[in-house]
Amino acid sequence: MRETIFLFSLTSFIAGLSLRVVEPMLPQLATEFGVSVSIASTVITAYALSYACSPFVNGPLGDRFGSSRVVMISSIFAALASFGCALAWDVASLAIMRLIAGLSASAPFMLGLAYIGNRVPIAERQPVVARFVIGTICGQALGPIVGGVVTDWIGWHGTFALVGLMFTAVALLLFVRTRSQWEQERARGPVGNPFALYLQVSRIGRVRNVLAVSFIETFLFWGMFSFLGAYLSQRFGMRLSLIGAIMASYGAGAVLYTLVVRQLLAAMGQRRMIIWGGVLCFTCYAGITLTPNWHVVVPCVVAVGFSFYMVHNTIQTKATEMAPQARGTGLALFSGAWALGQGVGVAAMGVCVSLFGLPASLLAFSAGFFALALWLRANLDRL
Repeated sequence: MRETIFLFSLTSFIAGLSLRVVEPMLPQLATEFGVSVSIASTVITAYALSYACSPFVNGPLGDRFGSSRVVMISSIFAALASFGCALAWDVASLAIMRLIAGLSASAPFMLGLAYIGNRVPIAERQPVVARFVIGTICGQALGPIVGGVVTDWIGWHGTFALVGLMFTAVALLLFVRTRSQWEQERARGPVGNPFALYLQVSRIGRVRNVLAVSFIETFLFWGMFSFLGAYLSQRFGMRLSLIGAIMASYGAGAVLYTLVVRQLLAAMGQRRMIIWGGVLCFTCYAGITLTPNWHVVVPCVVAVGFSFYMVHNTIQTKATEMAPQARGTGLALFSGAWALGQGVGVAAMGVCVSLFGLPASLLAFSAGFFALALWLRANLDRL
């Protein structure tokens, strides 16, 4: 079981790397294909759209055929699509290959959570979930760095080929190490129309509560975090490279949380940890907006990443248990609520910034995040 969870986390790392690896190569793609950077960026949009929609396909497939088998097959398709990206001859062909890659890349994270939900008792699950997400966090954090370095070294064709080789290697590992449990996983899954299954799962009160909380959480947190770079530029006149490095330190805080989550739970329990996560997040944003010294921002952003996972990890754990009869389908709905909350939150934050300015909007959203933590503490049993 531990080995399988590790392989899911490793595959999630590669998927996260694939998600972010294109960003630094956009200028090179624009030059080589003779298009503007904005047109070249459609390769990112294609991946992001299919990545956001794919859980609704992968979830029922994982329930029906088992997480391990579906993640292995999706890794093969992601590998083939990545090799296709390396052979692309224009922006359109590259965007199509990235669209196919995105359809496959969400499977390891979501179905990894479903696998943990099926195998790990609820009392022991939260630390396991926290350690599992290290793969996704590190992959997305390192993606731009790897993309920049490798593209400078061997070009964008070589970068996509390297990602394809990584997906191929992990697919082979999954085939060899998990094949013995495929039939057992398949026997557990529900059989039937996936659309009917979505309706059945969505009628469960606990599922609706978790989805609503997930939407509000990502609405608030990613709404404010997405505008943090703009605030740093406006307030301190920082270079973009420095802003990027500071915002990437959020990942350091998230990883630090995964390393101490077991001790936090033992010392605080879920409810107190949620409250302290809300307090810490609000305090950090207050410090960011009030300090005259940009150096103070760095530890605050690290602490923001830590505080987010103090709340988010509990919600993730609840999501793995909200529909135990169809975990993949339930987690697909959870992923959809997460993505929708992020998109709507950024748009709403943009409206608030235009009306009230950046500092006031950041404080308002962080206060909302703290209010959500207070509500969660009081209503945790409803999730």
